[in-house]
Amino acid sequence: MPRIIGATLHEHREQVRSRLFAALSELIAEHGFDAVTLSQIAARAGVGRTAVYNHFPDKEALLVALVMHETTGWVETLETALVGIDDPVEQLRTYVHEHLGLKPEFHFQPGPDLSRVISTQTHAEVRGHVVLVERILRGILSRGVANGAFPAQDLDVTVPLVMACLSGRAVARASDRQRAVDQVEVFVLRAVGAHERAPL
Repeated sequence: MPRIIGATLHEHREQVRSRLFAALSELIAEHGFDAVTLSQIAARAGVGRTAVYNHFPDKEALLVALVMHETTGWVETLETALVGIDDPVEQLRTYVHEHLGLKPEFHFQPGPDLSRVISTQTHAEVRGHVVLVERILRGILSRGVANGAFPAQDLDVTVPLVMACLSGRAVARASDRQRAVDQVEVFVLRAVGAHERAPL
């Protein structure tokens, strides 16, 4: 009989899922999603391979669950950070800093090459969750354009460009990370046409 992790069956299931999420994220970073197998994920998570199938039918289903789990956390963190901030420029500053600060806290950041190694359906499901994070940015920019903080612009173009800046790996690798984050903030504010001001 498989060893139970945690005090209850519910706690066991949650801990197994958490281990699987962490294992998949680590293996994607090391080898790429297409090279990862369920056996490797189970071994890295410290669970039996059959335990994986008890939760997910295949690794793409596991990927979708991971992204859904992480995105929920991202959205909650970003929305909490924005509470009480009314100025769209300050909201954007906060969004930039919080979004870049999510990297060490969460397991997974979908990479630009992921769409080439997953099915169309899985890509659509993953993309649907990521859009939730983008929606917060779109709301900030929309309010800024409406009140004149930012010039009028096509947000269907601006939002993906800003998200590309925020998902860059250079910031995560920078030796002086805070300086890199501040530079990204200045770059994004200039890109959307906000009035320049020295970073806080």
